[in-house]
Amino acid sequence: MPQPLDRNILIKPVGELELDALFDYLNDHRADNGSRETGYFQPRPRSASSLLPEKQQAFRDGLNLPVGKPGWRRAWLARAADATIAGHVDLWAHPEPFTEHRCLLGMGVQRRFRRRGLGAALLDYALSWARSMASLEWVDLHVLATNETAIRLYLRTGFVKTGEVPDMFRFDGLTLTDITMTKRILR
Repeated sequence: MPQPLDRNILIKPVGELELDALFDYLNDHRADNGSRETGYFQPRPRSASSLLPEKQQAFRDGLNLPVGKPGWRRAWLARAADATIAGHVDLWAHPEPFTEHRCLLGMGVQRRFRRRGLGAALLDYALSWARSMASLEWVDLHVLATNETAIRLYLRTGFVKTGEVPDMFRFDGLTLTDITMTKRILR
């Protein structure tokens, strides 16, 4: 049975001073990828789930770029009353040119805060921010077909499935399907 969201959890933008804590949290979060409890939520083998230094640098750089510029990124952390990072959500630029009106979404919830509604709260927060950006019209995401909990959350919040690539990823003896989803931002 899901537990109610703790009202003492606050969602705030990630600042430069919080990046090291965010990267530590992301590496801990990604350590669950492929576990018996969570299954795979990243298209990476268990042995390669940590955030690489070049990805960390791109994340740092992206926070300082204006929305609409190649490589931009915005991120938010949910922190519990004891300052523990409970979850995160981020939006970033598509790597392809001529996609400035769209962005990609990523998110996760720390293991002890799952099934309390935090994922929905983080998603609502990021979508509200995206609505405030006149240049953004769509939020896109990729999700593994085996991540049924995330897919249900995205569908409940108005995302629609736009594609499916069977056998997209092969690792750890598995064949995994990639699903793309999108949501039009309504103002």
